[in-house]
Amino acid sequence: MKKSRVLIMAAMLAAAVSCSSDRDQILKVYNWSDYIDESVLPEFEEWYEARTGESIKVVYQTFDVNETMLSKIEKGHEDYDVVCPSDYIIERMLNNGLLQPLDFASIPDEINYISLNKSPYIQGMFRDINPAIDANDYSVAYMWGTTGIIYNPAEVTAEEAGTWDIIRNPKFAGRILIKDAPRDVYGPVLIYLKQDELKSGKVTLQELMHDSSDESIAAVEAYLKQVKDGVLGWEADFGKEQMTKGRGVVSLNWSGDAVWAIEEAAEVGVDLAYVVPEEGSTVWFDGWVIPKYAKNIKAATYFIDFMCRPDIAIRNMEETGYVSANGAMEVLESQIDDECEPIDLSYFFGPEADSVCVDPVLYPDQAVIDRCALEHDWGQDTEKLLAMWSRVKGDNATGFTYVIIGLVVVAAAVLVIRKATSKNRRHKSSKRR
Repeated sequence: MKKSRVLIMAAMLAAAVSCSSDRDQILKVYNWSDYIDESVLPEFEEWYEARTGESIKVVYQTFDVNETMLSKIEKGHEDYDVVCPSDYIIERMLNNGLLQPLDFASIPDEINYISLNKSPYIQGMFRDINPAIDANDYSVAYMWGTTGIIYNPAEVTAEEAGTWDIIRNPKFAGRILIKDAPRDVYGPVLIYLKQDELKSGKVTLQELMHDSSDESIAAVEAYLKQVKDGVLGWEADFGKEQMTKGRGVVSLNWSGDAVWAIEEAAEVGVDLAYVVPEEGSTVWFDGWVIPKYAKNIKAATYFIDFMCRPDIAIRNMEETGYVSANGAMEVLESQIDDECEPIDLSYFFGPEADSVCVDPVLYPDQAVIDRCALEHDWGQDTEKLLAMWSRVKGDNATGFTYVIIGLVVVAAAVLVIRKATSKNRRHKSSKRR
């Protein structure tokens, strides 16, 4: 009931804003749930006024599905000033003329944090989105990560976890969890199935990420139908908790969820690990953009810049459990852990970061990144992907499935209480795709 009242009040505030004659004093931000340290919002208001002499009020709203956000802008022409889509939606919005170019030259050099803290890797990844239009001119990365395997080393060897084919391994049948995220499953499986072509040079990893051919879809579908009987659950958010409880021993998941699962499992004496399989994988990111129908371009530009200030980026990382795309050395220094083995992060932070002690789940070593590629939007072929996914999953809910769901609900309630007092980084919900 309390949550309902909050939502009603937020809707009323949003309606009032849309009717306000002082729209230049309002900044409408639309972001994923649990994806920011909300204490930075009033700080931005103070910072903006101090820098520009103009007052601003942030109206902050959240979404849980990329397509919900996109529909509001594309079909409803909503006047959000800043939104935070995932990579493939940024690509779609860019291709469909739904983004405004970013004018960071309008921000004084001394506070132009996006210009000061660019990661060379992120810049290059953004250029790959659309060779004809540089996405760096329209978007700024916020968080990023990889897709890989969370596993329990007590029951799964590193060698077994080091291949995508582990999700088909009968040894772990009934204890395998897979993200209910067709895009993030299709890419890794296709990479696994196309190993001969990749090794022979007939196709590059990046070219493979554009492959939505009927032949490839059929191959992935056939493989996943072999996997299906061993899957404990196709999950949106309960998989990492099942791993911490020992009910699952293998989970195809995102690195952000891996961080959460590893830390939570350690608290109850369970050891978990994360690996990007040897065949290769995908990288993902979410980024800030200014949509076509935005009304307060100036404040939106300053807001995106403020999110790139190193101390703000660090706070958002620690609050959400995800990894900032910010390339500032202060961000790297905040993540140094002398218990970790040195890895090469020069691709992300520059040559001085060629041997740094950082958790490789957060920041993959150069050798891992060399075998990863960015996913792409399928455009009109997206329906083919969704139809394949529906055929694979089918309606295979069993009594055991509902027992698991019930256990998850109870476990989640207990977890919420325990996490309220936890000093570890938090990750409330899975937010991608």
